[in-house]
Amino acid sequence: MSETTATNEDILVECDETSPVLRTLTIEVSAPRVARAFEAAYAELKKTARVRGFRPGRVPRNVLEQMYGAQLPDEIERTLVSETLAVAIEKAEVTPISEPDVEAQRPSSKDSFRYTVRVEVKPEIVLPDLSEVVGRRPAVHLADNEIEAEVEKMREGQVQWIEEDEGTEAANEHSLVLDFSGRIDGEVFQGGTAEGVELLLGSGTMVPGFEDQLIGVRAGEERQIEVTFPEDYGSEEMNGKEATFDCKISAVRRRELPELDDEFAKDVGEFETMEALRSQIRSDLEEQRNSQADEALDRSLMESLLGLCDFEVPPGVVDRQLQSQMQSLYQQFKGRMPDEMIQQQLQRMQEDGRPVAERRVREILVLEAVALAREIEVASEEVDARIEEMAEQQGMEVAQVRQMAEQQGWFSAIEAELRDKKVYSVLSESADIQEVDADAPEGEAPVEA
Repeated sequence: MSETTATNEDILVECDETSPVLRTLTIEVSAPRVARAFEAAYAELKKTARVRGFRPGRVPRNVLEQMYGAQLPDEIERTLVSETLAVAIEKAEVTPISEPDVEAQRPSSKDSFRYTVRVEVKPEIVLPDLSEVVGRRPAVHLADNEIEAEVEKMREGQVQWIEEDEGTEAANEHSLVLDFSGRIDGEVFQGGTAEGVELLLGSGTMVPGFEDQLIGVRAGEERQIEVTFPEDYGSEEMNGKEATFDCKISAVRRRELPELDDEFAKDVGEFETMEALRSQIRSDLEEQRNSQADEALDRSLMESLLGLCDFEVPPGVVDRQLQSQMQSLYQQFKGRMPDEMIQQQLQRMQEDGRPVAERRVREILVLEAVALAREIEVASEEVDARIEEMAEQQGMEVAQVRQMAEQQGWFSAIEAELRDKKVYSVLSESADIQEVDADAPEGEAPVEA
């Protein structure tokens, strides 16, 4: 079916503010415009219709009406809405932020055509003076024992397990290498047999009583132990049952930690001295804590700003945000857990996740409002720089990341990310920023200078 462009003269539009975020447009397409649509439709049919007794292109209008008159108005309805909706929305001076909901009557070739459209729009957000916004930033302090705790973690990562002499009796914190075979009522049970298992005595890895009965064993020794599985072990076959295990110990090992000297510093990071290692640890921790403090500040700024803004949220936009969150959840767990469990998670999110989705929409809308009010924009060069940064972080070529961004539509998200950073920077500069203790609950007084 051929299409023509509607003009303002063809359309009358009434716009009602149903709510602060919903507009109802009543649209009337003039009778001449409707008549032309019918004429165009029948002209197209006349070219293609094949009717016995008539040559192609010669089928009379009344015959076409008899054959196609029942279904043609539905097609014309879709065409008229398609051709006039954009003009009507522009004429009403509204900017939809969700798919329009259309209700229409069947058109007639002799009358005007009326239909209604409900469209959601962005709420009008009245921003406060940004100096009224209050931000809370946790104070960043590092104690020497925190540095030493990180050093110990690195030291634990360099631990070596040294095999003890044959006569050494195993004690807690020794690591055993053993084979075992378990029986319940004289029968070997599933999961009760293993070879070459490494077991740290005192770790509580095995069933209660298992490790205790291996205290004092030596390498090469065989020992039979008896245990009782807990009533709530989790297996009907083993709950509360007594079991016998035949164990053979092939090695007893002790843990040996490296000395905290300059050689250790060189091994873990090519530092020349332990002092240099500790200095780097302090710098890394400070960077991490400052980043966390900045994130906490941003959250508090947003909380304060939202508390000062009262606006309605478009429900259709919240629906889309919720669906987006559900899709992200599905992609996160797809292939990593049974589909039935994923569907249960999605169902719970569908039922309980709307407040989270609404909160996110509120944040997006208020960030946009601040960006508009302060004329905050993101230049293409800034997007390019962010793509280069992403490429460096991922160890990929810039061209490859750019291609992925184009294919997967990342550019708008990158631009929004950069814009939001600028908005939070403006908020930080304008707001009343209070330093609080890092462990302080919400609402606690700031730290005194």
